[in-house]
Formats: sequence, C-alpha cells, structure tokens
Amino acid sequence: MQLVVGRIGRPHGIRGEVTVEVRTDDPDLRFAPGTSLDTDPAGAGPLLVEGMRWHKTILLLRFEGVGSREDAEALRDTMLVIDSGDVPPPADPDEFHDHQLIGLSVVTTDDRAVGEIVDVLHHGQDLLVIRRENDEVLVPFVKALVPEVDLAGGRVVVDAPPGLLDPEEEA
Repeated sequence: MQLVVGRIGRPHGIRGEVTVEVRTDDPDLRFAPGTSLDTDPAGAGPLLVEGMRWHKTILLLRFEGVGSREDAEALRDTMLVIDSGDVPPPADPDEFHDHQLIGLSVVTTDDRAVGEIVDVLHHGQDLLVIRRENDEVLVPFVKALVPEVDLAGGRVVVDAPPGLLDPEEEA
C-alpha cells in the first residue's frame, strides 16, 4: 500500500524549488537529501531529493533534474508517496498507523460482525470509519470502546454502548 507523505505545491523562486504540503510525522527523515520518492501520478517520478530547507513553517524541496520554475510548476499537485512496508511499527503497542487499521474487520465483544474499517479521521478525537452493509458509522478510537486491536487476526473488537452502532437501538 502506498502512503502519501506530501503534496507538491507551487514553485518557490526561479531555480526549481517547490513548496510541499507535509503529510508525515517525520518530514526530516522522509524528505532528507538523497531520498528517492515515488509519485502519484507515477509518471512524474521517482524524484530524488537534492535539497531540503524550511522557510518559516513551509517545507521547500529541490529535486534532481528540476532546475527551473517551469520544471517545478509541472510537478504542482503531484503526491509524494512511500510504501507502507517502509514505515516501522510504532514503539507503543497501543498506537497504530492508519494504514494498519484500514481494512480490518470489526466485530462486537460477542463476536457479531459489524463491518470493515475504511478510514481513520483525526478531528481532535480519532474516529474509526466503519463501513457496514448499507451505511457507515463512526466509532471513537478509545480503549473503552475499542478494547482489542488484533492486527495478526485482521480484526478490531468494539464494545459499543446501545445506540452507537445502531441509532435506532434504545440506550
């Protein structure tokens, strides 16, 4: 699975530098000079990072072979991607990367099938987006509601209070 770590924005200056919308927790590692990055669309890359610097809070990158503002403009909106296999697992056993959770089946504590995790939202509270047969439901990703994440078994156990998974259910 490919993970987006950045999106190329507008050119910066006339020598081929580009702004990058960072979508990774470790930009200094992901965009270090000498790093090769795949792209989406694939035809734009791979791109070899030649230089990296911060301009206030904006990441600026220079890629090998991109030497003019026009070259940089041609890369605008290109996604920079890495393979999920290149991402080490978190050190904390109760912490997970989104790509580890997406695709896992969801069951209740009494082993009733609920659906599949299709996304993880980060809006102050992490939310699992679970696709069911006819709809999607959001479940806060907290230990009280999600007591078990079994990556090897490909499933997540949800201990849902009445009404969380089925709004028609009485609390």
